Amino acid sequence: SKLPELKICEAYEIRGQRVDDFPSQIEDLAEAKPIYRTVPGWETDITGVRKMKDLPEQAKQYVATISDLVGVPVQIVSVGPDREQTILE
Repeated sequence: SKLPELKICEAYEIRGQRVDDFPSQIEDLAEAKPIYRTVPGWETDITGVRKMKDLPEQAKQYVATISDLVGVPVQIVSVGPDREQTILE
């Protein structure tokens, strides 16, 4: 997993105003521009990781940032397409 950096959409700009929630009106959505937060990525393969504590520090920070943005703990992290590549917290 070579991910030098990741972008997280944390809000939208609609007609010059910041909107923190996903636009519910199609007209607003058509004009929405994402506002990204860039976070450090990681260069190591995480497809074999099965415990949150074994993720690279940057991956743990990424999960923590998502949790902070949505306001709830992240309890499931997928590190690949297979069912076994799921970390349950």
